[in-house]
Formats: sequence, structure tokens, C-alpha cells
Amino acid sequence: MRTAWAAASGLVLVLFLIVHLGGVALAPLDPAAFETYAAALHGAAWLPVAELGLLAVALSHAGLSLAKAIANRRAGNGAALVSRRADALGALAARSQAMGGVTLLAFLVVHLLQLRWSRPAAGEELAALHSVLAQPASLLLYLAAATAVALHLFHGSEAAHRSLGLLDPANGSRIRAAGRALALLVGGGFAAVAVLVALP
Repeated sequence: MRTAWAAASGLVLVLFLIVHLGGVALAPLDPAAFETYAAALHGAAWLPVAELGLLAVALSHAGLSLAKAIANRRAGNGAALVSRRADALGALAARSQAMGGVTLLAFLVVHLLQLRWSRPAAGEELAALHSVLAQPASLLLYLAAATAVALHLFHGSEAAHRSLGLLDPANGSRIRAAGRALALLVGGGFAAVAVLVALP
């Protein structure tokens, strides 16, 4: 049950990331559409409820993932998980989960302080985002978070299928390829948006 919920909560977070990327990608591509989208989103009555729900899902996912990692370490399965990875990038993705989680938590707190708990006025969302990303330290943090997301998806897509008993020799290569494509799309997309918005 815990494994199924960890996988399900992870899927909810992946869907959120894809939707969120679709919204913020408008910033460098179509600034006017981005301002309209941001104003409509932040003025929606359902947004606080959705944010609380998303927070609950994220905390559940983090807690279940941490509990699983502790159980695996106690059972001596950590090395076995990494050894199943045939490539260096896969091993890095597996080993970086804890550090990536800390990075994403730090990013989330900073991101909310910068752009959520001091909400820019309607029509000034892009200017506020540019002001944040024009700061080298902020840009580095956003790029680090994008990298952490990519590595998390790289590892998590395979780990979730394995935990649910859906990974086997017949479909393993397809699942890994799809996971890597998703990791590149989402992590690379957020990194690209950050860099493009940071430009003068």
C-alpha cells in the first residue's frame, strides 16, 4: 500500500510539473499570454485549496520515499539498487535522491518567498520573475532545482515501475527510455525557461 501511494503521489507531482512547465514556458515565448495566464491563475478561487492539496501530496511523497530509503538501507539493499544500473548517469540519479530532495526543498521555500508570498501585481509577473532570475545566486538555485528534478524523474520513473512490479526484461528498455525522455523534457524545460527569462 505504501509503495502504491508513493508511486501515485509521485505521478501527481509529475503531472503538476508538466502543467506548471507549460504555464511558465509562456514567459519567454509569449509574454502577453503569460501575464494573462498568471493573472487568471492567481485570481482563481480554487487555487489555495489546490496548493494545500499539492503540499499534502508532496509531503506524503517525501515522507514515504524517506521511509523506503531508510528501510532499504537497513536491509542492505542500497548497493543492490545502484548495481542494477548499467550506466553512470543512472547510478548518479539513484545516489543523488537525498541531496536532490534537500535542493528541491530549499528551492521551494525560496521560490515561494520570492514569487508567491509577495505576489506581484497583475501585469508585473514577468518583470518580477526576471528580477529574481537576473540575480546570479537565484539563477544558480533554479538551475540546480531543474537538475534535481531531472535526476529525480530519471531515477523515479524506473523505481516506481519496479516497486509496483511492472518492470521486467521485456519492457525495461522502453520504461527507461521514456523516463529519460521525460526527465530531459521537464528538467531541461525548466532550465531553459530560467535562462531565457534571466536574459536582459
